[in-house]
Amino acid sequence: MLIEDDHSISEMITDYLTKEGFQIVQAFDGEEAMLTFRQRSFDVILLDLMLPKRNGMDLLKIIREESIVPVLIISAKDGDVEKALGLGFGADDYIVKPFSMIELSARVKAAIRRATQYTADAGTGTGETVVPPSVIRVHELTLDIENIQVTKQGQEIKLTAKEWHILKLFFTNPKKVFTKEQIYRSVWNDEYYGDENIINVHMSRLREKIEDNPSSPQYIKTLWGIGYKLGEF
Repeated sequence: MLIEDDHSISEMITDYLTKEGFQIVQAFDGEEAMLTFRQRSFDVILLDLMLPKRNGMDLLKIIREESIVPVLIISAKDGDVEKALGLGFGADDYIVKPFSMIELSARVKAAIRRATQYTADAGTGTGETVVPPSVIRVHELTLDIENIQVTKQGQEIKLTAKEWHILKLFFTNPKKVFTKEQIYRSVWNDEYYGDENIINVHMSRLREKIEDNPSSPQYIKTLWGIGYKLGEF
């Protein structure tokens, strides 16, 4: 489903993605989108945040309460994107206007591929070739992989799916230094386009949840000019 109030942009995207083999359902305001979302199922939703009748951020919250369908944000404002990604609203990816149709198509395909892979892994239990310990402890943090749970001094910390996968990546590779490209490829399972913002936002929000002092992080250390690694205690 494509939710975009600018008819010319909507038609341009629809024409291109249709030629790529997708079936597109268009919605031009938040209310129409909400009705359509509840009437049909979709493989991915492209969502503009600036919408009439019901804004995209409210719509995203409702979608996330009712579905795990991948949501790709389309926005002209980086600030809105950061909110959608970082405040637990549940967006999976974003693309900032103006963008190329080739990149948009690639991101749509990647979102569908990730969702399909996640479902397959969850159903078979064979998503990883190396099985890590089911419970990993680092200082005051405990990562329970089997139950997908993080606790700090016994108190559960609520993480988004992406935050969970980032933290799991570091906990299961305690000695490894990860570049932003490696994090993106591992967590998003997609080609890295060089946009650091998506990594920065997720890392900042994760640190706010797990660190005693997010401005001086101890669990996920920054190696300037290189990347990140798990802290040593």
